[in-house]
Amino acid sequence: MMDPKIKIENVVASTSFDQEIDLDKIYNDFEDAEYNQEKFPGVVYRLTEPKTAALIFSSGKLVCTGAKNVDDVEVAVDKVIKKLKGAGVDIKNKPKTVVQNIVASANLDHPLNLNQIAIGFGLENVEYEPEQFPGLVYRLEEPKVVLLLFGSGKIVCTGGRKPEDCEKGVKKVKQELEDLGLI
Repeated sequence: MMDPKIKIENVVASTSFDQEIDLDKIYNDFEDAEYNQEKFPGVVYRLTEPKTAALIFSSGKLVCTGAKNVDDVEVAVDKVIKKLKGAGVDIKNKPKTVVQNIVASANLDHPLNLNQIAIGFGLENVEYEPEQFPGLVYRLEEPKVVLLLFGSGKIVCTGGRKPEDCEKGVKKVKQELEDLGLI
């Protein structure tokens, strides 16, 4: 059986401008920005290319979410910096962007018996309560990711800091399932 192909669904990254930002000014200068302090403490600015959302906070922190790859995060952050500069925010240096979380999906193309997997994987690394959630939660130490396994054979991997973390996690769980004769 070939290794399943992972598809990155979301990359969340953050950066900081190390300076306070006037959110009212940003909200007024950025067309299509959303800002409702009662609901959320930052300005939400959506980009169409790449399709991402930038969450801008008064502390100068920025969180980029929705990217489908790490390169798109950099493009989105660059666009927001350019837009901030255009609104009169003095950003001297390009801040370092840090990937906080990658969510990826994969498909084993094989139905899974989650009860057998819960027993086979050992209960110390597994959470499986089908009455509360239809998937089995499997926490790996290396790579440090969390895998959600579903009876359909679909897998969601979260917690990776780089795409390889998700690839290794999915590969590892597939190998363990094969070793246990469960796929």
